[in-house]
Amino acid sequence: MLVDEVLTALAVRAAGFYIDATFGRGGHSARILDALGPDGRLIAIDRDPAAIAAGRVRFAQEPRIHLVQGDFAQLAALVRAQGLRPQCDGVLFDFGVSSPQLDDPARGFSFLQDGPIDMRMDPTRGEPVSAWLARASGDEMRHVIATLGEERFAGPIAREIVRTREVGPLTRTGALAALVARVVRTREPGKHPATRTFQALRIFINEELSQIERGLAQALDLLAPQGRLAAISFHSLEDRLVKEFIRRHSEPDPALKALPHLPPQARPTLRRVARKQRASLNETRANPRSRSALLRVAEKLPT
Repeated sequence: MLVDEVLTALAVRAAGFYIDATFGRGGHSARILDALGPDGRLIAIDRDPAAIAAGRVRFAQEPRIHLVQGDFAQLAALVRAQGLRPQCDGVLFDFGVSSPQLDDPARGFSFLQDGPIDMRMDPTRGEPVSAWLARASGDEMRHVIATLGEERFAGPIAREIVRTREVGPLTRTGALAALVARVVRTREPGKHPATRTFQALRIFINEELSQIERGLAQALDLLAPQGRLAAISFHSLEDRLVKEFIRRHSEPDPALKALPHLPPQARPTLRRVARKQRASLNETRANPRSRSALLRVAEKLPT
């Protein structure tokens, strides 16, 4: 997704060292490797064990890539463990759920196919969404769905979940999607009534927003001067975090900016590169999921 735009954004150098913090199935990593020379290196990270397993098959004969299973909230530690040089030339984030995760009913991410209500990026850790729905209070569910899904029907949805689970456990995505559809009578054209609820539950169970905040901060520390940060977001909550992070680090410390000579710690550490970018018309026609993708890019300034 936005592969050509990402390659341009990262300005890949043949002997560079890059981090793909959200490997998925390796589309971006493959193109980065194409641009690297024999001395270039790439670390590819993913929370999902299935993604890393697929990557090890796809890149079995590729010595320049280091595949690592873990979450990008631990980015610095994961990179250090590979024993490569401490600063990199570019970091890529492609937030949200991957197409293989959406397309597998057993993972429980999609409301279009029936499966267990799981939604964990790493199914070996934490609890599935179904377990949380079984014990959360109505107020807790309302808050999560309203805040992380920006769903105006969050209250009625939460009340209906509470009423339904009194009859029997809510364990299947099909049943949850049907429940939401009964409550949400109006929705944007072309959008399923359960879209916002499923988004909210997925973000919550995977702690995605706090992961993004921690990942961005560590990426900035890992970048060498003139290294590039590229981040693809798919909804306003993600994009807001990226936009604010770049803005905050592209301006002097507000408490010290009035000084005639800024101390080094108060100076900007990033500069925004170009404007936000969306997928081309050709890409959105070929891959409708790319319609909401938004790319922001920044470059680390010399110290």
